[in-house]
Amino acid sequence: MTQDSENRSAMDWDQRFRDDTTPWERGSLHPAFRAWLEASVIHPDRTLYIPGCGRSPEVTEAAQAGVSVTASDLSPTAMDWQKTQLDAASLSATLVCDDGLAWRPDVPFDVIYEQTFLCAIHPDRRVEYERMVHEALKPQGRLLVLFMQKAELGGPPYGCSPTAMRQLFPAERWVWPDEENFTPHPHPNLKGKPELAGILRRI
Repeated sequence: MTQDSENRSAMDWDQRFRDDTTPWERGSLHPAFRAWLEASVIHPDRTLYIPGCGRSPEVTEAAQAGVSVTASDLSPTAMDWQKTQLDAASLSATLVCDDGLAWRPDVPFDVIYEQTFLCAIHPDRRVEYERMVHEALKPQGRLLVLFMQKAELGGPPYGCSPTAMRQLFPAERWVWPDEENFTPHPHPNLKGKPELAGILRRI
């Protein structure tokens, strides 16, 4: 596979949700998210933002835990699904149907949960992503990351190697955890490719 394989046409995300061709979805709560809930990293005293949420169950789970959660996605189908799940559970969250790279909150968040957004966008747009999360987080806010480990070119999902991610999230803007504090979570629907779960802190 050549470098040109990275340059694919834009994905029609809403069509994928309408067709239910979404192999990146786990279909259940991510174990890293559950661990962060149990450790009170995600907590009712902290506002939470989930950009590019798709049909992730984490939106309803966070609301169930009493967290003030905002979620965005450019797919109306995905956002309708989120609303249906929240309504069924008699819960509420702020749902934003918009381009997650462009949208900004009026007030920055305490915590951002990065689930499958970064690995879904073309690497050419990653600088926009880093700018977005930096601007959407409060100083000392936490970015909960899931870096997809995938050697082959092409995507989505695109691989997010630790080397590339350290270049994307530089030390003058982010505090990184020690390497041993990243936890690999094999993805059950992507041939067991691991996601590295860790917490970055905005400076």
